[in-house]
Amino acid sequence: MEQAATLRESRWRLHPALLVLVAALLAGPWAAYTVTRDGMLAQLDQDAQAAAESRALTLDSILDRQRAVATVLAVDQQVIQLLQQGGPDRDFAVSAKMDLLRAETQSDVIYLLDRRGVSVAASNWDLPSSFIGHDYGFRQYFRQAAAQGTGQEYALGTVSGRPGLYLAHDIRDGTTLLGVVVVKVEFDPLEAAWARDTGATHVVDGQDRVIISGQPALRFGALPDVRGMVQARASVRGTDWTLLVRRPLAEAQRVASLAAGTAVLAVLLAGVVVAVIMARLRRAARRARAEAAYRADLERAVEARTRDLSGEMRERRAAEQRLVQLQSDLVQANKLATLGQVSAGFAHEVNQPLATIRLLAENGRAMLDRDPAPVAANLDRIIGMTDRIGQITSELRNFSRKATGAVGRVALADAIQASLMLTASRRRTSAMDFALPDLPPDLAVRAEAVRLEQILVNLLTNAHDAQEGRSDPRIAIAVQADDARVTLTIRDNGPGLSSAMAAQLFTPFATDKPQGLGLGLVISRDIARDFGGELDALPPEPGQGAAFRLTLPRAA
Repeated sequence: MEQAATLRESRWRLHPALLVLVAALLAGPWAAYTVTRDGMLAQLDQDAQAAAESRALTLDSILDRQRAVATVLAVDQQVIQLLQQGGPDRDFAVSAKMDLLRAETQSDVIYLLDRRGVSVAASNWDLPSSFIGHDYGFRQYFRQAAAQGTGQEYALGTVSGRPGLYLAHDIRDGTTLLGVVVVKVEFDPLEAAWARDTGATHVVDGQDRVIISGQPALRFGALPDVRGMVQARASVRGTDWTLLVRRPLAEAQRVASLAAGTAVLAVLLAGVVVAVIMARLRRAARRARAEAAYRADLERAVEARTRDLSGEMRERRAAEQRLVQLQSDLVQANKLATLGQVSAGFAHEVNQPLATIRLLAENGRAMLDRDPAPVAANLDRIIGMTDRIGQITSELRNFSRKATGAVGRVALADAIQASLMLTASRRRTSAMDFALPDLPPDLAVRAEAVRLEQILVNLLTNAHDAQEGRSDPRIAIAVQADDARVTLTIRDNGPGLSSAMAAQLFTPFATDKPQGLGLGLVISRDIARDFGGELDALPPEPGQGAAFRLTLPRAA
């Protein structure tokens, strides 16, 4: 009984699959044929239109170049003098010029007609088929140019017997017709290129007569029937011509038939694959039900453990964020402490220029009516003083802002000069001697400008503090560089480091300054290591001051 019920259920499930397979066998190939054919036809039409427009532009370019040749020769003084005065020497010179232009512009022949239509000069003057002496007054292009200024005609040549386009331009002395210059263009290279195409390309005139074609036998005849072809049109600028590109439909039909056959095979293969998959799915379903209870228990255990781990991870991330924030706050606190020391001399740096500006302004106002010349000099000095105040305040503002953390190329000379400006008042107050080597402007390190200046200001401030009260204070900076590293040494003339202090120099909160935090050197070393460098103290030497060495990667 149970087996019979299972069999009936399997048969009931099989019927929908058979119906779907039959429907797919009927609809799939027809849809594949229709969609593929329509797509191929659309692609053929698009390709034909693109080819028509491209070939029309090429033909436009050829005609524009040849019209330009006729226009230039129509105002050529040598040509005009030949028509006015004549002479064999002039005939030869003009013919030679036309031959040179013909070769440069890829025209077939250029010739000059007098007012009667007789050729007096030609680019083929030295050939047996020379046009010189032939009467072309009967030609339509000659009559058009004489009446309207320009003319054109597609016809067979009376001498060469070859078809081509004749472009004519009148030559006048005021309103008097002197003659007509004619450029003949043949399209054999263009037709040969079109002949290599799988379709057909034709140019027809206003009467639908074929004049240029990839099938030369069709010239001067009616346009062939378009049945079995896709056709695209494009106008040829400056003419009544139309360029036609045709593509055969057979390729689209062949590809559509192949697509339909492929669809039949695909549907049959899909039916086999679906039958196999359904059998496997039934077996997999039985296994899945057996494993469902085990997975449910396992998932509950995993979820419980995941919740525990998630809580631990959140606590760890929060601790890491607090640590990063604390480190950032310590760096900024050190910078602000250093800025407090620097700003002690800032008032002197600003007040002195301000006092000078006031004195110069009062003197200028007093001398304005008596002698204007010193006033201009005072104004120049005032401008210089204000520039210096702006430079000082700009450096203080840049130094006080928080660093972005981005490491890049920093010019070492600029960083040193900014640090020296921030500590300049200390050196002037103590009449400190300072030694700085000449640095090339292209010497750069990989760092961040604000944090590099923080290191340098810390080292310079320590050097100033170490020489407090000395009669001969001195700071010397030395720089050495190779292809990979740049080493900067700052040495002072103070009492130097004691052995005890040198041992704990980079320990947090270790300081011998009454107002010091003991963080400056620690933070400076951490910053240098962030840059991929190092900061350390050179071994103490008897009778020598302290010396610190900053090593940084060199930037390209």
